[in-house]
Amino acid sequence: MPILGQNQYGKAENRVVKITRDGATHHIKDLNVSVSLSGDMDEVHLSGSNANVLPTDTTKNTVYAFAKEKGIESAEQFGIHLARHFVTSQEPIHRARIRIEEYAWERIGHSGEGEHSFVRKGQETRLTQITYDGSSWEVVSGLKDLTVMNSTNSEFWGYVKDKYTTLPEAYDRILATEVSGRWRFNWTDDEQTMPDWEASYAQVKKHMLAAFAETYSLSLQQTLYAMGARIIDHREEIDEVRFSLPNKHHFLVDLAPFGLKNDNEVYVAADRPYGLIEATVLRDGCEARIPADLTNL
Repeated sequence: MPILGQNQYGKAENRVVKITRDGATHHIKDLNVSVSLSGDMDEVHLSGSNANVLPTDTTKNTVYAFAKEKGIESAEQFGIHLARHFVTSQEPIHRARIRIEEYAWERIGHSGEGEHSFVRKGQETRLTQITYDGSSWEVVSGLKDLTVMNSTNSEFWGYVKDKYTTLPEAYDRILATEVSGRWRFNWTDDEQTMPDWEASYAQVKKHMLAAFAETYSLSLQQTLYAMGARIIDHREEIDEVRFSLPNKHHFLVDLAPFGLKNDNEVYVAADRPYGLIEATVLRDGCEARIPADLTNL
């Protein structure tokens, strides 16, 4: 007899934009919120009974209502409000997972009568995932699509060579990558002091970029570890960091056919194939909980 396995349901990608008006000065929070609920849901699968099902349309409405009732202090805090509500208000729901993407905006100076003109920032997309089972929390935040480059201070040599190896050793190369990173907070219980989510994100990004810029790199793996280690060393609220770093290869163009010398000046940026470097950096004594495949988070 077939057995029902893990199951969940919810409303994905609810786009909500909250404008907070502080007199003539306005503030924007622009989120993409996905709600996933699980619990005592066997009968809806086995017999079609909806007796324990909170409609996904209701979860959508809750996102918009909470934007008004609770406000959006941060993506993490907003997700915590939602997860707590679904688990505590609906007995059949035992676990809620809230995933949020946040899109940043910056002001276009002063706009005459007030500060209400913005341009969408294009550096990265901020991420968070909130999971709550009625007693404990897991908060994993992060970012994606953050492209960074060092135009020097990077080498790659001394690697294994076999009959298929054609890559020349490099003693001065461009190092570029598009950072996808997640970090797990050690805040798990309402009795603990909650982190300052906004300050934490800003500081993590600062340390990540500083490590990338300051590391004389002999491999992208070395740079990845330096980025994760610096976050662990400087942010006590974080126990685990995982990065997925595609190597955005830049190859010197052969200008000899044109009678020109290429003195590390002209490169072709190759989009694929690319090396993909992934690893987790942990606080000593902690266990890894962030999935190896970040596409599932």
